[in-house]
Parts: sequence; C-alpha cells; structure tokens
Amino acid sequence: MEELHLIRRSFVDRPGFNTAVSRTILGRVASGELPPTIRIHRPPRELAFGRQDLASPGYEEAAKAARAAGFPPVERLAGGRAAVFHEGTIAIARAYSDPQPPKRTYSRFEEMSELIAESLRDLGVEALVGEVPGEYCPGAYSVNARGATKLVGIGQRMIRGGAHVGVVVVVSGGQRIAEVLEPVYRALELDWNPATSGSVADELGRDVQLDEVEEALIERLATKYELIDSDLDEQTMALAEERFARGS
Repeated sequence: MEELHLIRRSFVDRPGFNTAVSRTILGRVASGELPPTIRIHRPPRELAFGRQDLASPGYEEAAKAARAAGFPPVERLAGGRAAVFHEGTIAIARAYSDPQPPKRTYSRFEEMSELIAESLRDLGVEALVGEVPGEYCPGAYSVNARGATKLVGIGQRMIRGGAHVGVVVVVSGGQRIAEVLEPVYRALELDWNPATSGSVADELGRDVQLDEVEEALIERLATKYELIDSDLDEQTMALAEERFARGS
C-alpha cells in the first residue's frame, strides 16, 4: 500500500497563510524534498479568489464586499472561481509527485471526488459527484447532495514535477456561504443560484461537528493508503513564512 503523509495542523487565525503552506509543500513534494503529503485542516474565515477573478474588472468591488462581510480576500492556489472558507468548513490540500502531471489530471480529480463522496455516504449523506446547475465555483468534480446542493468544491494546480488538489468541504453554514457570495458574484458578473449552496448538516438534519467529518475522511483514506502521521517541518514552515511575507 502506498504511503501518504498526513498533516492536521491548522492556522485558524491567519487568513492567506494556508495558501503559502500549500504552495511550499507542493514545491517541495514536486522536487522530491518531501514525500506525497495530504493536509486536512480547519481554515480561517477567508474568501479565496481564483486567477480569473483577480483579472476581472469587478475584482476590487468583489474584494471590498468580501471584507465588509468579514472574509479577507486571498488568492487560491487551485483553479476555480471565488469560494468561501469559514469555521464550518474543512480544507484539504493534497500534494502529488508526478513527472508528467497533465497526464493524470482527471485521475486525480476522480480519486479525490470519489473518496470524499464515499466518506459523506458513510455518514448518511446522499452524496454524488458532479456539477449542480447554478452552483458557485462550478466544476465537474464537485460533490453534491441529491444532485441539488453543492457540498464540496475541488480544484487543481500543476507545476513541473507535481500537482496540488485543493478541497473545501462544507460541514455547516451553507446559507452563510450564499449570503457572503451574493455581492461578490454580482461584482464579478457571475451567474449562480444561491439555493445550490448546502452543507452536510443540512443534509443530515442535525448539528455535525468538524471532527466527525474529518474522521470519516481519514478512515476512507486509510483504506487506500498507509497513512503516516506527520507535521510541518521547520524548513517548510520557514519557507512558508517567507512566501507569506512577500505575498506570493
């Protein structure tokens, strides 16, 4: 069974720092300095904008709306459009070593989306893989509930020698995501249907703790990989701090 190093450290009070950490891990995995790694963590409140968003004429207005709602704007590492992270979400960052990353783009999407859908089905959610018409940050490998509401967004970034898959799982607070995104998407001139924003808690009809979903994800991972509990080493942290300080 292939080994996969699992990191669970979070930075809940540092918007934007998780992106610096993920970029650093990706670069070090791609260069062979670190083994294949997955980080499952609790993000702070932030609104992650994609490259297309940053190039939009409405970006400044969208960023202003995000700040007004209490969600600092950050640039996302993976592809996609604006997405919300908050205290009811779980973030996943998987770094792959791959000498030819474009060849396995779809297999990485398929692996991650199916693993997450299986984890949510284990909890009792009718989870499916596929885009819901009108969803925010649309993607063919989103994980939805009943084909009606989006629960999970998945994006990807490739560099020489490796690839990053980034995920946000909405455990609770789907309505809050819709409220925050409405003025942001309006500024970006993106069409979407706020009713498509859902959560695991909505589907199960009860309070759901982040730990419950996180453990379900890890249990599924453990059926496919030999998980090695790990932490961020000093060099990775130092490089991430440097990257964060210079804003790249």
